[in-house]
Amino acid sequence: MVFQSPGDILFRVFNFPVYFYGLILAIACLVGVYLSFLFFKKYNPDKDYDLIWDFSAYVIIAGILGARLYYCLLNPVYYFNHPNEILLIRQGGLSIHGGVTIGILVLILLAKKYKLPVWNLLDSFVCGTAVAQAIGRWGNFFNSEAFGFPTNLPWKLYIPIARRPIEYADYSFFHPAFLYESILDLIIFIILCFVMKKFAKTKPGITFCLYLILYSLVRIFTEYIRVDSALNLYSIPIAQIISVCWILIAIIIMMVIYKNQNTLDG
Repeated sequence: MVFQSPGDILFRVFNFPVYFYGLILAIACLVGVYLSFLFFKKYNPDKDYDLIWDFSAYVIIAGILGARLYYCLLNPVYYFNHPNEILLIRQGGLSIHGGVTIGILVLILLAKKYKLPVWNLLDSFVCGTAVAQAIGRWGNFFNSEAFGFPTNLPWKLYIPIARRPIEYADYSFFHPAFLYESILDLIIFIILCFVMKKFAKTKPGITFCLYLILYSLVRIFTEYIRVDSALNLYSIPIAQIISVCWILIAIIIMMVIYKNQNTLDG
């Protein structure tokens, strides 16, 4: 079984290209928000869960802009010389770390504005986010990006020579890192479902923290095998550094949650 992208263009309208990436991104956002709504409704039936539909567009727009701007910051030389391409996201170029970070900040602000429980809202949204990421990674497939070291495994991914790093120009098949992350994101979602069932009402915020930890571990793994990382710092992918920071932040938050819970129980 060989993976090979049919190309990044889905179809054209009067010679205007419509990209697979854009379609997949739209589907991912819709599915993610819908699942977030279902989780919040299930575990917070006494809250105005319909508000999620009212402000979901702000979260999506903020997340996409955050993901794009973060990606541009990781490629400063290119976008300094091509500033007109900063907002051209139809062909790809989004960073999940930037999108999730900005999305979290916007969610917190909206929760405060609409008087919704912050941790409960974050718990619900990370469940939807995990599935959205699993879907969104397939946009990388059509763009022939997010691939790993050369391989001859049965599930190898063919990468056109124009997309290969110079040092791997003589290789045709690579690890489909996008596929690994997509599968692992779905596993994260399944785990979060069980965690929500156990902690959503008793310890809100735990699901959110566990998502940060699990996704960070997944990203550390996939970045280890990828050869097309956006930016390396002293030979370490910046995505791995950010992932470690997320893990530390999540652990600190979990410790605070448990400390506060023990104080209340006492």
